[in-house]
Amino acid sequence: MKLLFVCTGNTCRSCMAEAIAKSEAEKLNIDIEISSAGVHAFKGDGASKNAVIVMQEMGIDLSCHIARPVTKQIIEDSDLILTMTNSHKDMLLSIFPSSEGKVFTIMEYAGLDGDVVDPFGGDVEIYRNCAKQLKYLIDRILDKIRKDRAL
Repeated sequence: MKLLFVCTGNTCRSCMAEAIAKSEAEKLNIDIEISSAGVHAFKGDGASKNAVIVMQEMGIDLSCHIARPVTKQIIEDSDLILTMTNSHKDMLLSIFPSSEGKVFTIMEYAGLDGDVVDPFGGDVEIYRNCAKQLKYLIDRILDKIRKDRAL
């Protein structure tokens, strides 16, 4: 299974989600390919400074992250696409209508409502809160994936 996280610039939310999900999937021994991209990402941008700091606090190295924009190939290659907001989801579905059925907001897929607010430009505490929210959602999502595979 190939899981893709999508946000705006692929420098904060989606790359933190990717890093957290890879770490947790490894701990749980879940065989899954995890990546991230941004709907308005500039290829080659690094993760934001505060994202790197917060991930480091969680024991995860995000310093080598390289942002990448969403492409048709990335969308086609992904089995499950989780966006940070409803507007990201709507944008992907309008550009790639064939992806319907595999694009959800991260909150929606975790059985909740709402969006993951962009911490871009915020202080370290705002990034910590975002990372905590992502960790909670990813734990729910990986549990759901594991249960679905057991059926």
